[in-house]
Amino acid sequence: MKDTKDIVGYLPDERPSPIKLLLYALQQVIVMFPATVAVALITGFQVSTTIFASGLATICFIFITGRKIPMYYGSSFSYLSAVAGLVAAQGFAKVNGILPMEAIQIAQFGIIASGLVSIAAGLIVKVSGRNAVEKVLPATITGSIAMIIGLTLAGNALSDAAPVLTNPVNFASGSGWVWAVSLVTLLSTVFFSKYLKGFMGQLPLLLGAIVGCLFAGVLYWIGGSDYSLFRTLPAEALAASAGKIGDGSIFALPAFSLPKISWAAVAAIMPIAIATIPESTAHIYQLDIYVNDLADKKGKKKYGLADLLHKNLIGDGISDMISGIVGGPAGTNYGENISTMAITRVFSIPVLIAAAIIAMVISCFTPLIQVIYGIPLAVIGGLEIYLFGAIAAQGIAIMIDKKVDMFSAKNIAVISTIMVIGVGGQYAFGGTIPFFGLNVPCIAGAAIFGIILNLILSIGEKKKTTKE
Repeated sequence: MKDTKDIVGYLPDERPSPIKLLLYALQQVIVMFPATVAVALITGFQVSTTIFASGLATICFIFITGRKIPMYYGSSFSYLSAVAGLVAAQGFAKVNGILPMEAIQIAQFGIIASGLVSIAAGLIVKVSGRNAVEKVLPATITGSIAMIIGLTLAGNALSDAAPVLTNPVNFASGSGWVWAVSLVTLLSTVFFSKYLKGFMGQLPLLLGAIVGCLFAGVLYWIGGSDYSLFRTLPAEALAASAGKIGDGSIFALPAFSLPKISWAAVAAIMPIAIATIPESTAHIYQLDIYVNDLADKKGKKKYGLADLLHKNLIGDGISDMISGIVGGPAGTNYGENISTMAITRVFSIPVLIAAAIIAMVISCFTPLIQVIYGIPLAVIGGLEIYLFGAIAAQGIAIMIDKKVDMFSAKNIAVISTIMVIGVGGQYAFGGTIPFFGLNVPCIAGAAIFGIILNLILSIGEKKKTTKE
């Protein structure tokens, strides 16, 4: 009989003790926070509303999928250009970094409509079955997409690891100490992941962030404000918050808003949802591999998360609609959080519910938003180098698990073209590839091209196999 006493990790239906659950959840919040807030700041959406929407949508996703799929929903970068183009076309501009409420309301309608695309995809998968889906999205495509998701974020990781500071004579920037902060964070996280055992070994990202912040604090203590890498959230980012106590410096409800009907928003934003479908499919396959591996080590039966692909897509679409209704950006389930689960082997649904609740609470308390946002970018960058690389590595794991033949001319053609279009589109064109007057997101373009090429090269394969 298999001894499972020394197997550390939590499967989706397992619940850690309250203290462990809280720390695991906080780790998930720290991982999702930078990207979620970055999308709000880039688009001009309200930061507190965006954070609240991510937590609310996550809880709804978990219950919509029957508490079976451990995913965290956060804001997606795929929609940035579509939202920016829509806002500019409507004649709106950010004021002190924030969009006028009417502009957000118009975008909300397009975001809600985008959820219908994922829901439709999920219903198609439910009717056609997983096998039919795997003909269109085999491991050569989902694995490659997972890889380019991680690799296209590599530039973000390094730019965060060594951010351009506004003060040109800043000690940390000029002398290279900003790299020391990011490297201390990265290496401590890796060492914690590798060498710590038991409970502490499941908190490498949280512990790495703490070590990085302490190191940045030492630099600040030595040199004062000129050495500081800690950030301050712009006051304008929370200015429109409703239900304030006093001046809102302690407590302020997020600035909720209702959508405003706009068919222009539907035309601009809705098609982008197509890009998140292969991405979401890759995510569920990533989770399936790692959850089943832990289940096998614990002597339990496989969880079969890949068989729930239709629920994942439907849940993703409904989450978009929920986020859009309250005033948050469109999103998707987060690869960063999946990487965190893969690294720590904590796939517990209760942990993600707790993380979502913590995010919603943070969104209402200004000091909490400031504390999490204040974590130096160099610390975040150090974590991202590990996390984004782990996303890419999970793409390799998908192909290994599915026993992809890497000597097949067809497989090499599909994988190589997806990789080059996806990664090349990010670094040559900034993430959107100009194609016959259209601006195609590089991940979506790579996925669509790979799907079409795979289908073309698969013609005749079935007959050949039957004959043999």
